[in-house]
Amino acid sequence: MKSDAQIQHDVMDEIHWDQALNASKIDVAVNQGVVTLAGHVTSYTQKWHAEQAAQRVAGVQALVGEIGVMLPAASQRADADITRAIQNVISWSSYLPDGHVDVAVESGWVTLSGQVDWDYQKLALANAVSPLMGVTGISNKISVRPAVTVNDVKADIEAALRRRSNSEVHHVIVDVDNSDVTLSGIVDNWVARDLAHHTALRTPGVKSVTNNITIAR
Repeated sequence: MKSDAQIQHDVMDEIHWDQALNASKIDVAVNQGVVTLAGHVTSYTQKWHAEQAAQRVAGVQALVGEIGVMLPAASQRADADITRAIQNVISWSSYLPDGHVDVAVESGWVTLSGQVDWDYQKLALANAVSPLMGVTGISNKISVRPAVTVNDVKADIEAALRRRSNSEVHHVIVDVDNSDVTLSGIVDNWVARDLAHHTALRTPGVKSVTNNITIAR
């Protein structure tokens, strides 16, 4: 089992190794496997990369993201311009139905709301918005409208996990309440945890997923 000091060292190394990051202003603290990232970066995309880098490290139990985004002058943009850019992304996207997503921007922070039919649409839009110039953060409040009845959601998720089967996913417990899914259990790494999470999100009829899966230490 890794000590907090070893996890801190490994997270710092992983962040500095990631070529998409300028890690000079990022601080890392660890307490009982819980990693806190602080400091600041120059874009929202850099913040996202830092959080992803930390989650790749073995032994990380949870992540607290406190990194601030401080845009350089050349990257700052009026909220109205950011809103128009996002609306263009929506109108140009073949995976989104027209008129189902609302956009609000305040000081570069984007709030997305409305309804879509599938969770991949919600995730794809957030991924398309995050690298836009001027964006400092995203609150993704889009809800997913179940496309089918969910009586067989539990069986569908478990079957999908078996098909993809890393041995670790067999330790995942799936509970379904209407269209809301809760995952629990223990897996060996973040890759297996993410596999279970994304499998559940992409199962027809799932509206939301609560991921309580823990990482073996």
